[in-house]
Amino acid sequence: MMISTVLSLFSWLEPTKPVFPKSDSFWMPAEGSTMAGETDWLYFFLYWVSVVATIGVIAAMVYMVVRFRVKKRTSKQRVVNTSDHNTTLEITWSVLPLFFLVAFFFYGFRDYMKLRTPPKGAMEVNVQGQKWAWSFTHKNGCSDNVLHVPVKKPVRLVITSVDVLHSVWIPNFRTKMDAVPGRYTDLWFEATNTGEFPLECTEYCGEGHSNMLSKVIVEDQASFDKYLDDCTKIEVGPEAGQKLYEKKGCTACHSVDGTKKIGPSFKGIWGKEETLTSGTVKVDENYIRESILEPHAKVVAGFAPVMPTFAGQLKDEEITSIIEYIKTLK
Repeated sequence: MMISTVLSLFSWLEPTKPVFPKSDSFWMPAEGSTMAGETDWLYFFLYWVSVVATIGVIAAMVYMVVRFRVKKRTSKQRVVNTSDHNTTLEITWSVLPLFFLVAFFFYGFRDYMKLRTPPKGAMEVNVQGQKWAWSFTHKNGCSDNVLHVPVKKPVRLVITSVDVLHSVWIPNFRTKMDAVPGRYTDLWFEATNTGEFPLECTEYCGEGHSNMLSKVIVEDQASFDKYLDDCTKIEVGPEAGQKLYEKKGCTACHSVDGTKKIGPSFKGIWGKEETLTSGTVKVDENYIRESILEPHAKVVAGFAPVMPTFAGQLKDEEITSIIEYIKTLK
């Protein structure tokens, strides 16, 4: 987990990724939520206290090595104990750190309670993680692989997973929470600026973990309301199917240019005889529909049965649109 988190910190350097807000800090991404500043303050408080303490300990070690070094001793000379008990010194190095530990606990617990207690009336969004994509569903039924939220409004994410452990991490908001199969977790934030911010998985979840990327689009209330309205309109046809292919995270496992990924490519697949782990099948409407709803019923040879089901996530019109899109990929 630590390795994937460290790698994710530098993922914004990749030229193929979208450009996110630049930070004025060398250490941290740009602040994007109400809690980001407080979290950074506590981090740097801990950091600089540790730096000063480390320098003090090293300085004391160097002083003692130089001040109390043995200059000369014969082979038969016994070491004489010259140490003295100093009650004042012992009380000082016991009591002084206590004040810092109490401060660490106080500010840490205060910020933890803020992060774990969403305000009343916070807008809720259901988040589902699966290999290897995110799905964000609003109360009106709008589902997307990108999280849209209004600016300056508390948002609570209700998180779960359909397969293995995942983890929602929004670096600019300084917030992170695991997505656990069979249970719900949650986090909340209030975005302070409009723009786009990266959202990543920081729990190693298999071969496609590094591609489990998304983003948070923070917009004004009017733009957000328009997005929700447009999102619930069902479109049909190849173009709608292409949008669903991208929206539902199919890009993580299936290419459209012949490139082999975790799953077979969609290019030229329509109408061909596909070799399965047991027998063959012609790629037609029924096969594609079955592969979407019951992906383990017929597994293509050479690929692992890792695709999750989309049963309940796609309407019949949407499945038809995906089929029409696949037909166009010659």
